[in-house]
Amino acid sequence: MGKTIAEKIITSHLVSGKMNLGEDIGLRIDQTLTQDATGTMAYLEFEAMGVPRVKTERSVAYVDHNTLQSGFENADDHSYIKYIAKKHGIYFSRPGNGICHQLHLERFGIPGKTLIGSDSHTTTGGGIGMLSFGAGGMDVAVAMGGGEYHINMPAMVKINLIGVLSPWVSAKDVILAILQKLSVKGGVGKIIEYGGEGVKTLTVPERATITNMGTELGATTSIFPSDEITRQFLEAQGRGDCWIELKPDEDAVYDEIIDLDLSSLEPLAACPHSPDAVKPVKDLEDIKIDQCCIGSCTNSSYLDMMRVAAVLKGKTIHPDVSLTIGCGSKQVYHMLAMNGALADMIAAGARILECACGPCIGMGQSPKSGGVSLRTFNRNFEGRSGTADAQVYLVSPETAAVSALTGKFTDPRILGEAPEITMPEHFLVNDNLIVPPVSEALMETVEIERGPNIKAFPTSQELEASVEKKAVLKVGDNITTDHIMPAGAKILPYRSNIPYLSNFCFGVCDQSFPARCKEQGGGIVIGGHNYGQGSSREHAALVPMYLGIKAVVAKSYARIHCANLANAGLIPLQFDQESDYDKIDQMDDLSFPNIRAELEKGCAVTMKDLTKGIEIKLTAVLTPRQRQMVLAGGLLNYTGKAAQKSEA
Repeated sequence: MGKTIAEKIITSHLVSGKMNLGEDIGLRIDQTLTQDATGTMAYLEFEAMGVPRVKTERSVAYVDHNTLQSGFENADDHSYIKYIAKKHGIYFSRPGNGICHQLHLERFGIPGKTLIGSDSHTTTGGGIGMLSFGAGGMDVAVAMGGGEYHINMPAMVKINLIGVLSPWVSAKDVILAILQKLSVKGGVGKIIEYGGEGVKTLTVPERATITNMGTELGATTSIFPSDEITRQFLEAQGRGDCWIELKPDEDAVYDEIIDLDLSSLEPLAACPHSPDAVKPVKDLEDIKIDQCCIGSCTNSSYLDMMRVAAVLKGKTIHPDVSLTIGCGSKQVYHMLAMNGALADMIAAGARILECACGPCIGMGQSPKSGGVSLRTFNRNFEGRSGTADAQVYLVSPETAAVSALTGKFTDPRILGEAPEITMPEHFLVNDNLIVPPVSEALMETVEIERGPNIKAFPTSQELEASVEKKAVLKVGDNITTDHIMPAGAKILPYRSNIPYLSNFCFGVCDQSFPARCKEQGGGIVIGGHNYGQGSSREHAALVPMYLGIKAVVAKSYARIHCANLANAGLIPLQFDQESDYDKIDQMDDLSFPNIRAELEKGCAVTMKDLTKGIEIKLTAVLTPRQRQMVLAGGLLNYTGKAAQKSEA
């Protein structure tokens, strides 16, 4: 039986486990990336492991999230990351160089290699045929130390692309159409592989837009073939020597095949407050807008920016609209400056931002109260923009640009003939903002700078024989990591300071949660479906652990957050009967009288609601390895014990 592209890469990187659907497998990781909002914690964890030098083929530390330096905190974090990278064998991408996913695609990604990153949109690498996973920082630290990366063997889904996109319809509309069809839960437990004749019509940046937002499907990852178009892109980046062809075997077997006719698509928008709340732009054209933000790791490529510049050239932004534009990398920014496209944007009235995540992560440019904001980003979760009641829509760069001119939602097809933008034969390559590490011989000459905002990694203890705590919070479906641990300019600078960060935990849902946890000595969180969707930020597990949360009991989980809970030593438990969710109220007294023994045996977990006098059966959403991790108090404790055993 033939193999899919993903199965071929998994086969060549399989270290442990068997490739049976749903079985735990361990993969060798070739490359890692971090960004500064999650990177500091990942490197604190790496230091705690005691490994002197990274063991991957290439590890890169990017600074792209916390670039708004309104105090010392972000600058201190950047300094810490810089010296950690220099000492331990990691390449360091300086602030201003660009967004990690765009940069990694340009400068480091290699078809057929494995990549994990402490950011959920690491899946962007699938655009050039990498098997790329978003992961928690602790998983990245383990991979840098030479350890395996564990996932449950996913199902293989092929999306068969047919036809060609019509003028003014873009890759963003492709992934929005898929989200409309499958929902934010439709990719859970699956790898999405793109094939069909339509693939040949998409450039690498367009493919990367689609794999980037595959994360919003809940997919393990997404991947395109590595073909002639991939080769041309890598050669234009001066890296043609790393190209290999990757395609599925002709007799490859997929668990599901979905046909998508590209020629049938139209401009689309994801409406507040979910990436799968998708409608045609033409159905929204009466809505007045206040802001347009173009950029993010989803839509900030040279191709995207040239299309935007063509729309704006010779025109002026509507007087009621604020338009911001942020390029994905210094390379893109420099090329726009050289060819005059940047001047066209500036002349039209666009506000040019630095090459960073910026508004996408709530770092500046928050809309006005109740404002309507069109964004070319990947998420429009409530409050993520920094304005609690903002109405955020996700659209293509073309839709955002034309709407910025008209002052309302506008279908870009009204512009008539679309400009013909082609990929450059040669990109302008200048890696002067990428700092290589020192040689192994010089490691001891590098001293790590630690500012006062960098606190020690929080420790956890082995799981007790029994747990008795209150249900300190009950939440509904689709709780995101933005709900659990918000981002934004006011909070992100404290990602290295778990004690201070804990004051904001679940602030979007219930501002009294941190105080209640401290008063009750921790507790249990009750959740609905798809608990923990969104960003890979492990702080959404570490901070609850710091506050004394012992377990989450939910209807279902998002993949990365479920793994992060186990890494932190928290138990992800799932209702056997969904109706049992309705039986529990916030502040009920809950007891798990045999929790340690039940996890050791791998059997069902018994939860008693002492307030209601009822007993509920639960399933621990853990692999055998993760059970041992939770029993030990988390991945670091588990890794330390394993190291002690091997030394003995």
